[in-house]
Amino acid sequence: MLTLQQIRGDKAEAVRRLSKKGVDAAPIIERIEELDDRRKSIQQELDNCLAEQNKAAKSIGALMAQGKRDEAEDRKRFVSQLKARSAELDAEHRSVSNELQSVLVTLPNFPADIVPEGRTAEDNEVVKLVETYTQLPENPLPHWELASRYDIIDFDLGVKLTGAGFPVYKGKGARLQRALINYFLDCNTRAGYMEVEPPVLVNEASGFGTGQLPDKEGQMYHAQIDNFYLVPTAEVPVTNIYRDCILDEKDFPVKLTAYTPCFRREAGSYGKDVRGLNRLHQFDKVEIVQLSLPETSYEALDGMVAHVESIVASLGLPYRILRLCGGDMSFTSALTYDFEVYSEAQKRWLEVSSVSNFESFQANRLKLRYKDADKKTRLAHTLNGSSLALPRIVAALLENNQTPEGIKIPEVLIPYTGFDIIK
Repeated sequence: MLTLQQIRGDKAEAVRRLSKKGVDAAPIIERIEELDDRRKSIQQELDNCLAEQNKAAKSIGALMAQGKRDEAEDRKRFVSQLKARSAELDAEHRSVSNELQSVLVTLPNFPADIVPEGRTAEDNEVVKLVETYTQLPENPLPHWELASRYDIIDFDLGVKLTGAGFPVYKGKGARLQRALINYFLDCNTRAGYMEVEPPVLVNEASGFGTGQLPDKEGQMYHAQIDNFYLVPTAEVPVTNIYRDCILDEKDFPVKLTAYTPCFRREAGSYGKDVRGLNRLHQFDKVEIVQLSLPETSYEALDGMVAHVESIVASLGLPYRILRLCGGDMSFTSALTYDFEVYSEAQKRWLEVSSVSNFESFQANRLKLRYKDADKKTRLAHTLNGSSLALPRIVAALLENNQTPEGIKIPEVLIPYTGFDIIK
């Protein structure tokens, strides 16, 4: 959530920056200013009323001691009137503050200056391309046909058990999933990230803290009786570990990694983009999260991008790194880099990771702060990245490593799978 200082400090600049995300912020900011001014006015009147109330209350005892009972009774009635007015003002203040908050949360994060202009994925900027195509058999098969041929992923069984988008991994397919999770976690812990195992159900406060609520509630699975949400990513519970916390400068950077199953309704998705593993309702993902000092968060982002790149490169897959344009960025992000691997069988790029800096946007919602060297309380910066999402990595590994003898396993994964080929 943007702070009032960010919005009101330079209104024209705020409108300009948010326009890069396709948002006409001028009328929203005007409403925010009106509500903020009204809130301050009510607070001033309430403070004055309470001060007058305290002063009048203190005079009652003195009047009684002086035998001025009638004047004391008048003061009591006056205090009662002030109490009633204070209660009215307090209720009005809460109402205006709640409305102000509800308007504030509709504004997305400011995009960083280097975010490209644009509205759709076609406007994203390719910042790196690594082509490592392998020689494949003639007419290579897509992963859903390979999964059936080698009996390693059963999409129909998933439909029987739950529905479309919930595949069942079998035999070496299940072993490959476990191998990738362990490999990714090991890569992350070697890079200094502490592994945590968080819940996969979170409360409403956690969803609000990282920006999934109220923006993406329609995309989340909701256990309504308990008002819990299934996590769309480990980013939500892991980042919320530090909700309502005040850290010290010496605590930074905080680096965490976690594996969780992830759940997304993906409402409105259809067509070729959802075939096989391309888009699922339940999938596995390993996440990295960093908490950073504001002055070092973009250095941290560069380090996270380099780390994710090292993992993708180790798998021997062709990949590219994109800097997302304003219109294709998430609600909460200030700057996002996407990693995509190329599927030779499908002739298309598959997104496998997003690495983002949220600056203070999430921290403001989380009330995640720290004490600087001058003992002043400031908002921290938060970052996160997929390291990595499994479904499309598996799809690309199956498709790009198919041979007449079977599907070869990348060398780095063999110690984790215990086999070098799926026959």
